[in-house]
Amino acid sequence: MQTRNRFFDDMSQLMTNAMGVAQGAREEAETAMKSMVDRWLADRDFVTREEFDAVRAMAQKAREENEALKARLDALEGDKTG
Repeated sequence: MQTRNRFFDDMSQLMTNAMGVAQGAREEAETAMKSMVDRWLADRDFVTREEFDAVRAMAQKAREENEALKARLDALEGDKTG
């Protein structure tokens, strides 16, 4: 019976070690994949949502100012012709 317990102890230890190796390999693969994705994204010059929203707000303000200046110009040109 002692031999049988020793066998199961050895198998249990082997399985525990194998799980540790598998866990380490998984973590290493995740780290490598994350680095690869981060590098790929950095090479694509993507902008953050905050940067996009800021530029959109600037464009909207410029558009509104342009429309106001056009209306003012139209009014001034109307005074000259009238």
